[in-house]
Amino acid sequence: MNIVACVKRVPSTEASAEISADGKGLDPKNFQYIVSFYDDVAVEQAVQTKAQLGGEVTVLTLGSADGSKEIRECLARGADKAVVMVDEHWADRDCRATAKILAAKIQELGADLVTMGKVATDRDNAAVGPMTATYLGYACVTNVVGLELTEQGGTAKRETEAGIETVEFSLPAVITCDKGLVELRRPGLKDIMAAKKKPTEEVPFENVENQAQVVQANLPAPRKEGRIVGEGPDAVPALIEALRNEANVL
Repeated sequence: MNIVACVKRVPSTEASAEISADGKGLDPKNFQYIVSFYDDVAVEQAVQTKAQLGGEVTVLTLGSADGSKEIRECLARGADKAVVMVDEHWADRDCRATAKILAAKIQELGADLVTMGKVATDRDNAAVGPMTATYLGYACVTNVVGLELTEQGGTAKRETEAGIETVEFSLPAVITCDKGLVELRRPGLKDIMAAKKKPTEEVPFENVENQAQVVQANLPAPRKEGRIVGEGPDAVPALIEALRNEANVL
């Protein structure tokens, strides 16, 4: 089976955010980068599918050439090779442009199964997976927490607001992976060393213009400082009063 796992390089969740000089984004000067958490799940699912059904796993990313560390981590998890579409403007692309660029390359690679994170931890849009599937004409199942696959298709359990929904689908398909789908394994030293010898190809792509543009970015307003309304049981009336009349939560 030809499996493509799409990943995105994102700022660490511990990064301290500052608005950029142009006021339209975040200043990356102090950022440390990681693979988006749900994309790690997507890579692990791809590797486990290969172990079950055979085939090859390609890690695909649209991003900076500086992301070699993150790509090697994906290869250490068990992927066979990586394809990097080098784009120094990756952080500014809207979901449509990203999806259209990914779909063109996935089509070229001839993927039977595409795994992605359900959402990127920087933008939190959850749109690129379904959009990519639409451009490809593939089946798409989102927010997957359970998956059984065959050479022809599979059954997925997806988390919804109403509970767990079970979906049957045929291949080719795009699966967006949620927390709990698979248990992430830590690569061993042997895996890390082997990753250095696996092929990573940097390739060009046909540019797609954004349809959405950020006009202005603002950080959330700082929270008011907390205050102590009293101690012990005697503080309960004052706490209720503050919750009702100040916080408006009662």
